[in-house]
Amino acid sequence: MIDLHLHTTASDGRCSPAQVAARVHAAGLTTFAITDHDTVAGLAEAREAAATLGLSLVDGIEVTAVVDGRDVHVLGYWFDPASPSLLAFLAEQRARRVARVERMSEALATAGAPIDVRPVLDDAASRPGAAVGRPALARALVDAGHASSVQDAFDRLLGAGRPGYVPRTGVAPEEVIARLREAGGLTSIAHPGVTDRDDRLPRWASAGVDALEGFHSDHDDADTARYLAAASALRLAVSGGSDFHGDEPHAHRSERRRIGAVTLPAAYFAALHATREARR
Repeated sequence: MIDLHLHTTASDGRCSPAQVAARVHAAGLTTFAITDHDTVAGLAEAREAAATLGLSLVDGIEVTAVVDGRDVHVLGYWFDPASPSLLAFLAEQRARRVARVERMSEALATAGAPIDVRPVLDDAASRPGAAVGRPALARALVDAGHASSVQDAFDRLLGAGRPGYVPRTGVAPEEVIARLREAGGLTSIAHPGVTDRDDRLPRWASAGVDALEGFHSDHDDADTARYLAAASALRLAVSGGSDFHGDEPHAHRSERRRIGAVTLPAAYFAALHATREARR
């Protein structure tokens, strides 16, 4: 079994890269990708753990782009994680994340839900290359008693249109695609059913994206069928995975994002890998 969408403590996951690898092994998977947000900081540890457990690791990442003030996530695979130009770009991405977290903490205080944002930022700063985002703020809101769970924090305070939400600023998906391709990587539009910008898929295909994430924990059967058909029509490969972040108590998404709950069928992985080989 194959899962190409997993997060660790290098970004907004709750398990270390080694712990994720151990859970991948326990779930019976053979191939996995660590796709932390805007960072490659977890890949070295994951690679070492994968080798110890006899697993196949695909170097991955999930890079945040912005269209009309909304996030569009681009997954990257098989790129050079030591590419100087990519690392410089990712440092810029993480700096934008820090600035946004600071502005959101100010908005939360104005809304009557103050948190101490410094430990959140210090924690990220203590782990070179780590990325910080809204899940860390959500956990801080739970710890401060302003929310009953991470999901509750998003639903009432951090989601789009909520009091603590600050729109993201950043680069367009086309630039992210170009940056990852420059580093030798393949790219896939993450969870298009969540992104809900089907009108842009042909444009991103023309910009060089290689795949759509057809299999995802937030896709129902109809979503999966729609994006498999879209990938075929646009002559794109297909990626997929659980989007595992860890076990969040009282979060209704945790079970759907359990490792092993959503996997990429082997035939689609073979086609994705063939796309990589053709590129090389």
